[in-house]
Amino acid sequence: MVQVVKPKIGQKIYAGACGSAGFLCEAFDYLWSGKILAAKDFDTLQTRTFYGKEKKSLAYVIAIMNMILHGIEAPNIIHTNTLSENLADIQEKDRFDVVLANPPFGGKERKEVQQNFPIRTGETAFLFLQHFIRMLKAGGRGGVVIKNTFLSNTDNASVSLRQLLLESCNLYTVLDCPGGTFQGAGVKTVVLFFEKGAPTRKIWFYQLDPGRNLGKTNPLNDDDLAEFVKLQKTFADSPKSWSVDAASIDKTTFDLSVKNPNGGEEVTHRSPQKIMDEIAALDAQSAEVLANIRGLL
Repeated sequence: MVQVVKPKIGQKIYAGACGSAGFLCEAFDYLWSGKILAAKDFDTLQTRTFYGKEKKSLAYVIAIMNMILHGIEAPNIIHTNTLSENLADIQEKDRFDVVLANPPFGGKERKEVQQNFPIRTGETAFLFLQHFIRMLKAGGRGGVVIKNTFLSNTDNASVSLRQLLLESCNLYTVLDCPGGTFQGAGVKTVVLFFEKGAPTRKIWFYQLDPGRNLGKTNPLNDDDLAEFVKLQKTFADSPKSWSVDAASIDKTTFDLSVKNPNGGEEVTHRSPQKIMDEIAALDAQSAEVLANIRGLL
């Protein structure tokens, strides 16, 4: 995600629902690892680059520890409910150059919290998206994970939020992720990459297919994303990627459903032998775990 947003030293990076601060740590590694920095630039990274907010006490503590362990000695993480802030109170001095976020899905916010947003909805993720758009400076870039139903929901809040995104930001890339990409999400997700300040003209879609089931013991890795990162640089078409002109989007629904025009190709199924081999491997792993547990009893 960081490789698409491409933050630079001197820019302020914000995660308004930072969780364990994974995106902030990834951004730090992107800007620092393998580079020889001047003392001024390193001080900028340490003290004036990474900012986050987190509501849950345990996640807040983990975020602080995670950043320190990654080499950020004084994390700028605040323990607060981000959604309690009224969007009308956010000023230019409060804004950031980059937003990276994986907000919680499926939560329901109280009516008094919804009053802080022009598009009122109980869906936590939709409130966060409004917050992130507001928190970006003009020309600022965002990378936000959201459940894929956001692209096609027909309720008034979803339609209005898609309209806001398309009209106030250049939504230049949508990464369609398979189930299991983000642990704990519980639903299929997409990643929205956008730049604030100009309306969307063309959207480049990429349908990620690592060719295997993802999960806690089989997570997404850099190799899985290599083609996406390569093609995204030029917004190239491929069997997994295509572009849509914003002018062709229905202005009554602003539907952004992921519909691959290159679909319909023959699906290559795994052979029965490969399926049986995978089942046997999983059974062996389960047996090993059970044996370890018995040894602890």
